[in-house]
Amino acid sequence: MLSELRVAPSPHISQALSTRRVMIDVIIGLSPAMIAAAVFFRSLAVELIAACVVTALVTEWICNVLRRRPNPLDSLGDCSAVVTGVILSLSLPPALPAWAAVIGSAFSIAIGKMVFGGLGSNIFNPAMVGRAFMTACFGVLMTTWTVPATMDSNMPAISQSNTLDARTQATPLAWSKQAWKARSNPETSNAIADSVDQSFKHFVMGEEGGCLGETSALAMVLGALYLLWRKTITYHIPLAVLLAALVFSSVVYRFYQSGSIAPWSHLCSGGLLLGAFFIATDPVTAPLTGKGMWIFGAGVGALTILIRVFGEYPEGVMYAVLLMNAITPLIDRFCKLTPAGGKPHV
Repeated sequence: MLSELRVAPSPHISQALSTRRVMIDVIIGLSPAMIAAAVFFRSLAVELIAACVVTALVTEWICNVLRRRPNPLDSLGDCSAVVTGVILSLSLPPALPAWAAVIGSAFSIAIGKMVFGGLGSNIFNPAMVGRAFMTACFGVLMTTWTVPATMDSNMPAISQSNTLDARTQATPLAWSKQAWKARSNPETSNAIADSVDQSFKHFVMGEEGGCLGETSALAMVLGALYLLWRKTITYHIPLAVLLAALVFSSVVYRFYQSGSIAPWSHLCSGGLLLGAFFIATDPVTAPLTGKGMWIFGAGVGALTILIRVFGEYPEGVMYAVLLMNAITPLIDRFCKLTPAGGKPHV
């Protein structure tokens, strides 16, 4: 008896790596950061994460209905909307009102993702599109940082979540920006720089003002190690981001030590770790080849430090990612994949 002969287009060698599995891995990788945010900012963190995730899911469903898709709920099963909501929430200040998070999350899905045709067609990271929109619309709210609840041991645990939004604290990057602007006056610049607690434990544990996912470097690293272990991401982009950021921040620190924070402080503060491991590695908006990933990651790291140091805004990860997303097609054009058994066409 003749066996059945099946004819199908390439690729003929596949890997059990579905979109849903990748997204679930990312959610698991972000879990330490979400837990840390809940510990440091209590109910404020829980409310923001829930608002962003629920809004992302509802917005994608509405977009599917408007596009008259046969099964509007099908695309929600790949969990990509959940990932967008979680990443956006972790890039927001703890005291941000829930209504602002709802608007930003809806914009992320509707404009950053669905307007391009849905998952796989968007050219920019949806979460960063939403955050850029919120930064433009809610400037003051997006730059108001809350003191973590764990920093005030004399405050009863029950009342911490109710008073967090009334107690603000500048971030290390904000202090660094002030010190940089005052570098013409060494005494003032040194005084501002000395006010930043740059102890290693301080940055690793995360007891500082900042966005939900920017406080604990330890939580970010734990989640990143999980993604690397699962091979959900590769080391190319994160390593390129961190190396480029380290080099550029080291040069600035070498010549303007009084007006900047230490290079390792740049790596551990702000959204650099979140961006390197969870945002820049988005397979839809990142280059396809290893060489392209190195170029993309180096661009993100370098632009982040340049914006932090010379720009008016103290953080640069969001803009760096969006700028590199814009030139990803160009990077792919010059870093072509090599076909099996041949060379790429010039």
